[in-house]
Amino acid sequence: MREAEAPIEAAAEEPERRSVNLGLFGRLPPFTQRQLRVFWLVTTAGFFNNYDGALLGLALKQIQQAFKMAEASLGSMLSIIKLGFIPSLLLTPLADRYGRKRLLLYTVVGYTIFTALTALAWNSTSFIAMRFAAIAFSAAEGSVALVILVEEVDAGVRGWAVGLLGALASCGYGVAALVFAFINYLPYGWRGMYALALLPLAIVIPLRRVLPETRRFETSVRERKSFTGVFRALVREYPARFLALSAAGFLGPLGGVPGGILTAKYLQEAHGWSPGQVSTMYFLGGALGILGNIVAGRLSDRLGRRTMGAVFMMIAPLFGLVFFNAAGPVMIGAWIVQLFCDTASSTIVNAYSAELFPTSYRSTASSALGVVGTLGAATGLLLESAIYARVGSHWRAVSILFACWFSAGLVILFFFPETAGEELEAISPEQNLAAGE
Repeated sequence: MREAEAPIEAAAEEPERRSVNLGLFGRLPPFTQRQLRVFWLVTTAGFFNNYDGALLGLALKQIQQAFKMAEASLGSMLSIIKLGFIPSLLLTPLADRYGRKRLLLYTVVGYTIFTALTALAWNSTSFIAMRFAAIAFSAAEGSVALVILVEEVDAGVRGWAVGLLGALASCGYGVAALVFAFINYLPYGWRGMYALALLPLAIVIPLRRVLPETRRFETSVRERKSFTGVFRALVREYPARFLALSAAGFLGPLGGVPGGILTAKYLQEAHGWSPGQVSTMYFLGGALGILGNIVAGRLSDRLGRRTMGAVFMMIAPLFGLVFFNAAGPVMIGAWIVQLFCDTASSTIVNAYSAELFPTSYRSTASSALGVVGTLGAATGLLLESAIYARVGSHWRAVSILFACWFSAGLVILFFFPETAGEELEAISPEQNLAAGE
């Protein structure tokens, strides 16, 4: 009798689940109240993070004019700023030692303050320094937010949840695009856009009060080791996974980031678009493009991460080529498809980065791979400058680099494992890290 009653008792303890309708974005997975709260909180942080990240690309022409930057130096300047991801390698692993919640709060405060200080930059050097510091905190925030969500949601909807996080957080780009449309009317122009980034400080108080620590972190407290020990163990225990993710994470940004940053400048200079026209394309076209996050999340749960990740990663640069070598409706359509596939592949790679390593060093792994991506982006921007010096065109230079972006899809197809539907503990069981201390 006691054995027969056990399943009934277990079922009674199952928390109530809700699936919220998000309109254009579809529905949320059937989340518990705790999962729903975590999802909205990390999405809010991601929204402001993406607003911040969009500003440099949108206002690049105006910033360049303000500081009288030479065309040939743009790639180098952007490369230095992108290297701000490297200090995040020192910040993010602290989440494996002191908790995801605490570090998320500190990083939100950090990137908000330095983004606002960007508005006060007095020359190109101070501008680069402020952006460098802001990116260090925003990169850490993005990694920790992803880890929090992955550790809290159920295995069968993990890709779906990560995709929705990416789509909703990407609305920060849309808001930035709307603000950019009024750049010529805003007080202090592009500086006013950066000053608006102080708003995220308003979310710190609710984050502190209602964001829970992840249960997986709480149960792994006694297993946490020093950063150097954890990182050595990470590479030693999962070398093939780390190398494959690093290769795709390096090649994708190397080929794709230069084109993404130069898109608004391209539209204004090569096609004579106004800031308002650029803003309209970013806002309306981007609304369709960011749906790639959701589609990729759902399809990767059903058809597999590896196949869908490779397909989206290889399609994106092909349409990028069309965008930088066409005009009119064809150019706009190509940009939307490229953005759709870019966000789709990013969702899948982000899910992989959190799934393939154990709880005790999941944040460390996510940060390390973020730095690899940063090095790829910085390398791509430096190469763009070098190629520009030879061919005399930014648009031809980024078109050449798209070959590296395509090759990242081949890495996913041939070297990534399949993780869809698997519990995190089955994908990446904890190892004995004692030897790695």
